[in-house]
Amino acid sequence: MERLHRYLFRRLLSLLGTLLGVTILIFLLVHLIPGDPVQYLLGDYPTEEAIAAMNAQLGLDQPWIMRYFSFVGKLLQGDLGTSYITGITVWQEIEDRFPITLQLALYSIILATVIGIVVGMIAAVKQNTWVDRLVVFFSLLGISAPGFWIALFLIWIFAYQLSIFPISGYDGFYSLVLPSITLALGGAGMIARMTRSSMLDVIKQEYMRTAQAKGAPRTSVILMHGLQNAIIPVLTLIGLEFGSLLAGAIVTETVFSLQGLGSLAIEAIGKRDLPTIQGIVFFAAVLFALTNLLVDLLYTLFDPRIKYE
Repeated sequence: MERLHRYLFRRLLSLLGTLLGVTILIFLLVHLIPGDPVQYLLGDYPTEEAIAAMNAQLGLDQPWIMRYFSFVGKLLQGDLGTSYITGITVWQEIEDRFPITLQLALYSIILATVIGIVVGMIAAVKQNTWVDRLVVFFSLLGISAPGFWIALFLIWIFAYQLSIFPISGYDGFYSLVLPSITLALGGAGMIARMTRSSMLDVIKQEYMRTAQAKGAPRTSVILMHGLQNAIIPVLTLIGLEFGSLLAGAIVTETVFSLQGLGSLAIEAIGKRDLPTIQGIVFFAAVLFALTNLLVDLLYTLFDPRIKYE
């Protein structure tokens, strides 16, 4: 337990350093976005006095270094800022939108993980057969197919032709079925390829042949010995995929008109709402970092040989 505490302490210190670097990148990139938020707020023909007054009101007349320290100072107090457009705090906007993104991310990653691991294991066990080639083909198809194309295809079949699921908007679980499948297909393809590759390395190991030679059922050997030793790189990929989904699936949320973090980010960029953009990106970075930390902690559950140092 003491090792775990020391490990967590070091990781959290590293996380703070990473997030500090993220704040610099966020601030610089956001302020390089073309367009003037004041111009958007005041319209096409504002007077010089109105522009100066609005710049002063928003703090945009200050040197960029002062604005950066103001941004970091607010973050340290748990304040992500206030939207230029709505006047609502960024925290409140994230609280309103994040539940939809969280549900979508959970459904998608569960579906992608189940499909990817099962299909990847089958492909590894059936290496160089038509089953293996079929799995590799569909994995590449899932990875390569554009998300918007998959989304439109699913909408046309299951929403327009069969009228099973709603076309767009959010109205409970059924509204997230098609978006979840859209996101899961690409993730399942990557997880399947990683599982297949990792399982092929493990299957060749001596302890796998020894277990089978002792009379253990092949299925049991594959699941208990093979998957357990092959899961670490797969788990890493699942963590990365889940972290990116938590940040908001911009294309999928836009196609299905879901009011999640991704669509909020698109709206903020279109309106040059700098505080909202900064807040969303920082929130996404924190989620991504915490997801990676959680994955690292889960490693020992699957492989006891891994120790916290």
